[in-house]
Amino acid sequence: MRRREFIALIGSATAWPFAGRAQQRSKVHHIAAVYPTQMIQMMMESESRVFFAELQLLGYVEGINLTVDRFSLEGRIDIKELIRQAIRGGPEVIFTVGSDMAAALQDATKSIPIVAAVVDPIATGLTVSISRPGGNLTGVVIDAGVNVWEKRFEVLREITPAGLRVAFLATPDVREGPYGRAVRQAADRVGISLTLITYDNVPVQEAEYRRAFSAMREAGIGAIAIPDEPADFAYRKLIVELVQDLRLPAVYPFREFVDEGGLMACSPNLAELSRHAAHQVDQILKGVNPGDIPFFQATKFELIINLKTAKALGVTVPPSLLARADEVLE
Repeated sequence: MRRREFIALIGSATAWPFAGRAQQRSKVHHIAAVYPTQMIQMMMESESRVFFAELQLLGYVEGINLTVDRFSLEGRIDIKELIRQAIRGGPEVIFTVGSDMAAALQDATKSIPIVAAVVDPIATGLTVSISRPGGNLTGVVIDAGVNVWEKRFEVLREITPAGLRVAFLATPDVREGPYGRAVRQAADRVGISLTLITYDNVPVQEAEYRRAFSAMREAGIGAIAIPDEPADFAYRKLIVELVQDLRLPAVYPFREFVDEGGLMACSPNLAELSRHAAHQVDQILKGVNPGDIPFFQATKFELIINLKTAKALGVTVPPSLLARADEVLE
């Protein structure tokens, strides 16, 4: 099993082998990390240190020549006040996760550079150009919109009978926004009948996940597609358990869901994205305009299948699909 890794992650890793190199830099740099929830923050800081490890290789070590202020929306009603607090500290760069948080930061500041891990930034209205985003925002793209969702729906269609309705979980903003439209277009292209299940309360927590899955049971859903939202990643263990309670096939956005017992995922290489986010921060700290730094898109998506879960669900995975898988867990 591969080491679990996630985007960008602002952790508290120690890197004394790099201390000598870091101390050669006279300036102490200052960045802020803004998270949608404390659970996402804790998950990021414990799951992986890929982002910080790469920054260390580039010469930045927290506590030596790097200061990181962390902020979370958990328990707060006013996202604007949270962002004002982050900006008030005067960071050189703000790192964030999720398209909604990136958009809120864009509205709040036009001068502080932002590096964000987001879904399709064109579909979500964050920029009009991947290669030259302009303004003060750049980052890494977790998926490429319609194309990756076509791949996910295609593998789901191969293991489900024709005509089954597929549930897609979404917040109201995602459902009605450009990203939701892109997902629906992908489903139409593949011939999937998509039913959007909306969360009533945001930020989404355990009770809301349970309510949404109860609604799926009543709606006669035949399969499930889980989006690549930060909260869904943070609650992945719960989501996999709820899917298994319904005994339905599901496709997930990241291999970490499969590691928890999910059926299959069409997943980008998250470690690669983490390292690129660190290099973007490095470029900005060295004076490069964020608007001139292209968004980095995942170029390879791995198909991971959990054969043990398939057998438990009574799902037959076609040999042709197993042959195309990058990894099969048994």
